[in-house]
Amino acid sequence: MSAPVFLVDAVPADDDYTLDGPEGHHAADVQRLQPGETLLLSDGASGMATARVTHAERGSVRVQIVDRRTVPAPDPKLTVVQALPKGDRGERAVQMLTEIGVDEVIPWAASRSIVQWKGPRGDKARAKWTATAREASKQARRARFAHVAELHTTKQLVARLRDASQVLVLHEEADLPLSQVALPESGEIAVVIGPEGSISPDELAALKEFGEPIRLGDTVLRTSTAGPAALAVLQARLGRW
Repeated sequence: MSAPVFLVDAVPADDDYTLDGPEGHHAADVQRLQPGETLLLSDGASGMATARVTHAERGSVRVQIVDRRTVPAPDPKLTVVQALPKGDRGERAVQMLTEIGVDEVIPWAASRSIVQWKGPRGDKARAKWTATAREASKQARRARFAHVAELHTTKQLVARLRDASQVLVLHEEADLPLSQVALPESGEIAVVIGPEGSISPDELAALKEFGEPIRLGDTVLRTSTAGPAALAVLQARLGRW
């Protein structure tokens, strides 16, 4: 079994380190790590350290750093634009995307999204997505944690996507499958996932600035599963899987 990951503000510079706070509680009281066991410390931004537990007590563990390393950022960067789905499907989508290897998730207030993020309710919803990405990053033993961006309107989204090397808009009526799309060797690949009611004609017209839409296959997937499916295809085509 691979060693569990715990989040730290920065990879410790000293070889002796005490992991306390919520992460220390999880290590000592939930996972009940014992002296001699190995864990990983990640700053979530590329820094990772392997450590061995030397002492455990309630709420904290003391560790000895075995090695430190910096994990380079993936290139191309993989971004998924996720239209807001109803219920807990957004969190499920973020969890799967993070485990599969997404670098950034951009929440999108599409015109046909039933759910709306406004005021404190919107802040709470994004906080849930962020917490889900954080926990899924730890579960996947990631050195670089997935980032959840601020909510984007369609206008903001189009402006943001101009920074990407390639934008892939998934649509059920497209002809070209994702498996046949030429991919860039570096930069950012952004995949746009519409809501359950599909991308509206006006939104589709705005997104055609980035090229014609593409499809996954002959079946129509839910908005919460289309992104993970597309990301899995990209990971395989990029030679990472």
